[in-house]
Amino acid sequence: MRAVVQRVSEGGVNIPSENYSASISKGMVILLGIKTGDNANDVIWTADKCSSLRIFEDANEKMNLSIKDINGEALIISQFTLYGETAKGNRPSFTLAARPEEAIPLYEKFLDRMKQNLGEDKVKSGIFGAMMSVKIINDGPVTVTVESK
Repeated sequence: MRAVVQRVSEGGVNIPSENYSASISKGMVILLGIKTGDNANDVIWTADKCSSLRIFEDANEKMNLSIKDINGEALIISQFTLYGETAKGNRPSFTLAARPEEAIPLYEKFLDRMKQNLGEDKVKSGIFGAMMSVKIINDGPVTVTVESK
């Protein structure tokens, strides 16, 4: 499981085909890729690690605070393209990315775990498999990756 975590001053997602939108203020946007063979242990480890990352500044401008410490929000976007393999040719291969029947339950478990960690009202998401417009106002900029296994 791979998460690209961006510290944001704001973020949002818009899905016109589903008449859906969601937005957050200060917190993080997490682009989440699920790999074939990932399991519930990967979900728990990755969600807990994202929830505990100390990427927010304290009073001394040191990155010492987690999203929980600042009472921030999280926007989680499913993104199978994080497992795009580009070593050969110019068109990415996505064979490492989990198929929807495997990925959707893990994505939903990730959302549930983040809600347990941060609070139900602090976690927003896109819609798995939908074509989305994602707004990310990166703060810093700060971007880190978290990968299970």
